[in-house]
Parts: sequence; C-alpha cells; structure tokens
Amino acid sequence: MGLNDWLAIIGAIGGSSTITWLITFWANRKTNARKEDATADSMEDENERKQVAWLEDRIAQRDTKIDALYVEMRQEQKAHIETIYKLHEVELKLKDAEMRRCDVPRCANRLPPSDY
Repeated sequence: MGLNDWLAIIGAIGGSSTITWLITFWANRKTNARKEDATADSMEDENERKQVAWLEDRIAQRDTKIDALYVEMRQEQKAHIETIYKLHEVELKLKDAEMRRCDVPRCANRLPPSDY
C-alpha cells in the first residue's frame, strides 16, 4: 500500500478531522478514563448521601412515633393509677364503715364501743 492509498482511506474516513480526533483520543485516553472514574465515584457518593438522608428521615419518623407512644402510655398509666387510688379510697371507707358498724340493735349498748 502506498501513500496515495493511505491518503485515500483517510479521506474516505473523514479527512483531517479524523486524524485530529484519533490523536486527541490517544493523547487524552488516561485523562478521559480518570474523568469517567470521577463521574462514577460522584454518582456513588450521591447515592450514598441519598440513602443516608432517607435513613435519617426514617429514624426521625420512628423517633416521633415512639415519642407519641410513650406519651400515650404515660397517660394510660396515669389514668390507671388514678383508678387504683380511687379504689383504695373506697376500700378504706368500707373498712372504716365496717369498724363503726353496730352489731346491737337500737345501739344502746354499742358493740364494738365507739364514740359515735
């Protein structure tokens, strides 16, 4: 193959712009590879940031839900304790009434004796 054949092939492929492109491609191949790696790394970092943000949001939602459940539980405990106090108060009144009950009719000789 002679020089004219090579020039004909280069002219058919695209002329001097093809030669310029080939030289640029060959000279910048490592730089282009680094750019592609950097782009891939930045996309991975962005995905990780999005995942971390999603997880933080999810944790915040769960914390809010847990706080609401604790508030509800404390209210139920308070209501339960108030009910227990009321029942104990009624129980004490019942015990007091049993102690003051008169076993003798007409209470002339009260048994058990009392100052009532």
